[in-house]
Amino acid sequence: MALNQSLTEVDLPAAADLSANQYRFLDVDANGRAAVPTVAGSNGPGIQQNDPAALDRPTSVAIAGVSKCIAGAAVAAGAKVSTDNQGRGITAVATHHVRGQAFTAASAAGELFEVQLGSLMLLP
Repeated sequence: MALNQSLTEVDLPAAADLSANQYRFLDVDANGRAAVPTVAGSNGPGIQQNDPAALDRPTSVAIAGVSKCIAGAAVAAGAKVSTDNQGRGITAVATHHVRGQAFTAASAAGELFEVQLGSLMLLP
């Protein structure tokens, strides 16, 4: 079972209805609103914790600590984690920004796993 532990969170206004994106990575759009990534490997602030259902509603975004994350594919414990183009956690590959490290594994897309957030770096 995936758990949230010692989270540091910020609130951002939602760029749209984000109710289907709880525990997915978010980016920040040009208006300073939380938005679903449109490109795999993006470098947004963290993982959405709540489920705002309309534009400009507060979105709680975990930026540090251990957060639940929805997998976009299988992820091994200890792997560097990035995001797919839907905000789901995946194993980071070359040119992806690392958003964290997997504390637990996910064996398939759609599973919850734990990610230690806070390390934004570009893989070589």
